[in-house]
Amino acid sequence: MNLELIEALKQIEREKKIDAAKIIEALEGALLAAYRRNYGPSPDTRVEINPETGEMKVFSQQEIQEKGKEPQVTEVEVTPSNFGRIAAQTAKQVILQRIREAERETMFQEYSGREGDIVTGIVQQNDQRYTLVNLGTVEALLPPPEQVPGEKYEHGTRIKTYIVEVRKTAKEPQIIVSRTHPGLLKRLFELEVPEIYDGFVEIKAVAREPGYRSKIAVASREKSVDPVGACVGPRGSRVRMVVSELKGEKIDVIQWNDDPKVLVANALSPAKVKSVDVGEKEQAAKVIVGDDQLSLAIGKEGQNARLAAKLTGLRIDIKSESQAKKEAEKAEERKSEAAEKARKTKKTEKAKKSGQTEVQMCKAVTTKGTPCKSKAKPGSEYCGRHQPKE
Repeated sequence: MNLELIEALKQIEREKKIDAAKIIEALEGALLAAYRRNYGPSPDTRVEINPETGEMKVFSQQEIQEKGKEPQVTEVEVTPSNFGRIAAQTAKQVILQRIREAERETMFQEYSGREGDIVTGIVQQNDQRYTLVNLGTVEALLPPPEQVPGEKYEHGTRIKTYIVEVRKTAKEPQIIVSRTHPGLLKRLFELEVPEIYDGFVEIKAVAREPGYRSKIAVASREKSVDPVGACVGPRGSRVRMVVSELKGEKIDVIQWNDDPKVLVANALSPAKVKSVDVGEKEQAAKVIVGDDQLSLAIGKEGQNARLAAKLTGLRIDIKSESQAKKEAEKAEERKSEAAEKARKTKKTEKAKKSGQTEVQMCKAVTTKGTPCKSKAKPGSEYCGRHQPKE
C-alpha cells in the first residue's frame, strides 16, 4: 500500500500540478489527529512518512529510566499494528480534499485575472433568484440585477456574458457575470471589428440602457480609417452581429471628438443640432435644435438625451428654436424692465439727495381723452377729482 501511495502522489503531481510534498505534510497532520482520536491524546507524538517508500511511522517521546542513571526523555516508535488500515482511510480523505482544494485554487487563479473579460457559457439553471451559466470548468452566477429586462435565459441556451467579479469562497470560486454591463458591448465590438483589435480604432466611451438602446463613441488612430464605418461594417454586418447577440438592442455608433460641442452634437444623433453652448465651469451643455428635431433629439421618454449625457459626461438641456426665441424675448423684456427700474431708482435717489421729491402725476384720462395734468395725492396714483376704475 505504501508504494502504491507514493505512485499515486506522483501521478497526482503530474496531472493536477499539486506538490506531493504538501500532500505528504497534510497527510502526516491528518494521521496524527487520527492516532490521537483512536489511541488517546499524546502531545509529544508525531507521524513521519518516508517520501521514497511511503512507510508510515508514529513516534512518541517517553521518559526512560536506566539503572544508576538520571531519567532521560527519548523518542521511540509507537506505531500500532493496525495503523495501516487507519492510514489508508485517512490518506484517501486527505488526498481527495487536497485535490478539491487545488482545483478550486486553480479555477480561482484562472478567472481572478479575467474580470472585465467576455466569456461564452451555456445556461444550466434559471429561476427568480439567479441564473447559472456553465463556463466549462466552473459555473458562473448571473444575478437578477445583471440580467436584461425582458431577456429570457432558457436551459441549454448559449450566451455571452461579461465577468464582473470573482469571489473566493469556502467551496468553488464564485464568478459573477453580467448581461447589462457597458463593458459587454465594448467587448462584443472588439470581437467583431478587427480594426479595434489591431488598435487602429479606439472605443472612447459607451453608454447603455440594456435591452433598449446604446451609444458608442469611437475614434481613429489612423487618418485613413473611418472609425464609424469600421464598426458598422459592410452593409451594417458588424453592428448587426452585436445587435443580434444583445437580442435586438439598438446601437448608435458615433464619431468621437475632443471638442465637447462637436461631441454633444454627434451624441444626439440621429437628431440634427443647430448650435451647442458648453459652459466653461459648469459641466453642462445648452443645445438648440430645429422645431421638427426636438422630439427626435430628446427621444422616447428622454432616452436619446439621457444616453448622450452619459456618453459625454455633460448635463444636456435641449430646446427648439421657437422655445429659445421666446426665452430670449422674455429675457430681453426682463432686462428692459430691470433697466427701467434701475433708472427710476437712480432718479429717485438723485432727487432725495438734492432735497426734492419726485412729483407723481395723476394717471386718469379726461372725458376728452387727454391725460389729467393734476398731481396725484400722496400715496395714490390719482388726484382728488379722479378715482381708480373698479
